[in-house]
Amino acid sequence: MMVAEAKYDTWMAGQSYEHYMGRWSRMVATRFLDWLDAPNDADWLELGCGTGALTSAILRKCAPKSLVATDASQDFVAHARRTIADPRASFQAAAAEKLPADDGSFDVVTSGLVLNFVRGRAAGLAEMKRVLRPGGLLSFYVWDYPGGGVGFIDAFWKAAASLEPKAKELDEASRFPFCTRDGLAGLCAEAGIDNPDIFQVEVVTEFADFEAFWHPFTLGAGPAPGYCESLSEDRRSALKSRLKEQLGHNSPISLMARAWAVKAECRV
Repeated sequence: MMVAEAKYDTWMAGQSYEHYMGRWSRMVATRFLDWLDAPNDADWLELGCGTGALTSAILRKCAPKSLVATDASQDFVAHARRTIADPRASFQAAAAEKLPADDGSFDVVTSGLVLNFVRGRAAGLAEMKRVLRPGGLLSFYVWDYPGGGVGFIDAFWKAAASLEPKAKELDEASRFPFCTRDGLAGLCAEAGIDNPDIFQVEVVTEFADFEAFWHPFTLGAGPAPGYCESLSEDRRSALKSRLKEQLGHNSPISLMARAWAVKAECRV
């Protein structure tokens, strides 16, 4: 990932990120775990826990024996630690490419909506594989950015690019072209993960009205909000007007959000 592409990726202010993405992340996490069908009483490691959407769902649905949740952002780790009191869970700040675990330590290793932001994606997947026990379950999911899979983000960047063409380069659809079925299969092959099962997960994101839709973009947490925060007041107002015009005047605003989920049993 080029530095220029990442300049507005702001991974702080956990509560702000919750307003922007957390509620939708929780919906996708639930659908993902239903499909994953992981064993009970397993030792889990989560890469990129963020504010704890997938973490909470694992604890609620999967009866884990233990769960080590990691994230590169100290702020997100602190937020998740404050809001998740379950004694089965522990939290550590760690890079995806260097997980804080010995070889063969976990039954299930997973990651939700973060792998595309990891600079060394193949290395991150190799690390996930390294810490799995023989026969363990490796899994992850990412938004289908190239397919316009997150409707509200896709709408934002289309409006931004109509006013400033260079904004198209910041769009996750341009930055993460591999977030497709074939692209993820290729990434797994590069990391030595054989025969991955790849599944499409969809949810509906609904906003009561345009102001409810717009507000999370003003909070600065995440690529699109980071870009929005960087604009002058006049340019931000123009973007808001263009986006409102683009979406029309219907309330509530309902848009699809789609992710690709991957799982594989790792023998070694």
